Amino acid sequence: MGAYDIGKIDDVIHGRLRLGVMAYLANAEVADFNELKALLDVTQGNLSVQLRKLEDAKYVDIEKGYLGRKPRTQIRITPAGRKAFAVYLEALGKLIGPRE
Repeated sequence: MGAYDIGKIDDVIHGRLRLGVMAYLANAEVADFNELKALLDVTQGNLSVQLRKLEDAKYVDIEKGYLGRKPRTQIRITPAGRKAFAVYLEALGKLIGPRE
């Protein structure tokens, strides 16, 4: 298959919203739930479902707690998530190839 080997495109990351989360966390390291919700312009329910998929794949850690009396949910990219994202980007780059 060579350059058109789509087998390395990670389906967990490839979803539009999950890709947005991973791209943001790759640079930010950590984000609050509400920050991601606003940034990606999605509903709370949709973001929760997509974060659960990333958490199940061990690509993110989700920490729930309180800041004073206010609930706070923070999302962090894991080392496995960082590696999977790098592999995803490399595979996507090979698929797209150089443009002339």
